[in-house]
This record gives sequence, C-alpha cells and structure tokens, in this order.
Amino acid sequence: MPKTLGYMITWTTYGTWLQGDERGFVKEGTIYAASPALAESNQQSLKSDPIKLSPVHCQIVRNAILEKANGLHQQIHALSVSSNHVHILAEYIAMPIGLVVRHYKGSAQAALRKVGLASRIWTKGFDKRYCFDQQTLQNRTNYVKSRDNGSKSI
Repeated sequence: MPKTLGYMITWTTYGTWLQGDERGFVKEGTIYAASPALAESNQQSLKSDPIKLSPVHCQIVRNAILEKANGLHQQIHALSVSSNHVHILAEYIAMPIGLVVRHYKGSAQAALRKVGLASRIWTKGFDKRYCFDQQTLQNRTNYVKSRDNGSKSI
C-alpha cells in the first residue's frame, strides 16, 4: 500500500451546499449530479438559516485552523476559507482524519463564538481526498490555493 503523503479535506457552512444542489454534491466520496427535488427537501429540513461567513469571519477561521495545525504539528500546504466552505491540504499525521477535522472545525467554531457567531456554523461530516504521490499532492495544493479568497498565503 502506498504511503499517504497528505489529504485534502473540505467541509461546508450550515445550509449552503445541500444534497441535490445544482452544482452537484459529494456524499461519502461519491460525486452526484443535481437533484432539485432532493435539494428542496433538504432546504425545508433546515433547522436554522444558512450560514455565510463574512471576510472577517473567514480570516478568523483561517487563523484558528493555522493555530490548531501548529498545535497538532501538522503542516498545512494550502488553505482556502470562503463564505460557504473550507478546503485544507494538509500533510498526513498519525491521527484519524475524523479527529483532525473535529479539531479544525471545533477551533474555528470556538473562535467564531468569541466574536458573537452563535448559530450552528458547520454541516456534519466532511469530504476527504488522499494524496499518495507528489504529483497528486501538488495538484491538490494548486487547486486549494487557486480558491483562496485573497487571504495571506501560507
């Protein structure tokens, strides 16, 4: 089995990219096409309004993730925080990926709570894409960097 060099993790803000979305959606690693009926059903199931992060909130999330990465001793190759989702390209560390994501989401949520964002912020779960070779790692790093909203580069 090839060595895992890193992974790209992605998660969305609450209510902004529902299953069935016209842009398509990912569930358990599979990419699905749009389904208006499914999107409408999911929209009606929301328990609160969708969350869109402001530029200030995006910077707070970015700083919280980078600080947590430092505490986890995990190198972040690329990070993009936008109004409705987060992409991280990180080196592999010997910790379950679900726990890594919980650390990042939790740290970002705690930082946003400090500035008054009290509603539910993140959707459940996350998408993960493993990198087993340098080319894949570089391609995904480039992808995440190309989506960076103009924050200071890592």
